[in-house]
Amino acid sequence: MSYQYGFLVETMVSVLLLLTILYCVRLNNQLRLLKADEQSLRATISELITATEIAERAIGGLKSTMREGEQSLSARLDRSEQVSADIERQLKAGEDLLGRLTRIAFAGRTVDETPPVPDAKAVAAAAQAFAERTRARMSGQSGGLAA
Repeated sequence: MSYQYGFLVETMVSVLLLLTILYCVRLNNQLRLLKADEQSLRATISELITATEIAERAIGGLKSTMREGEQSLSARLDRSEQVSADIERQLKAGEDLLGRLTRIAFAGRTVDETPPVPDAKAVAAAAQAFAERTRARMSGQSGGLAA
């Protein structure tokens, strides 16, 4: 009976040893998968860091471009304000000159005559048409010389 008892104990120890070996094999496979996952995770993290650096450089470039565009736009706006102010001054000077010319033209008339009031828009349109005709004649002459 002690022989059977010893055999039973040795069989149980063998079974437990076999289960331990199987568990170790399973654990070894899981460790291999974990190491492979670790390597892919490291590669993913490296790619993420590279992509982040590229994005940071791109953002820096966009900020620089935005600053340049803002400065350019600001300079253009300042210039357009100056041109607008110049045009306003020239229009006022033209209106003053037109008024003085009108007074000079009608100063020689008799007091009985009522001078017609010139329409500023009509005068400006006539001046524009005159300038266009002059330009057309000048381009016609330069075109004839070039041909």
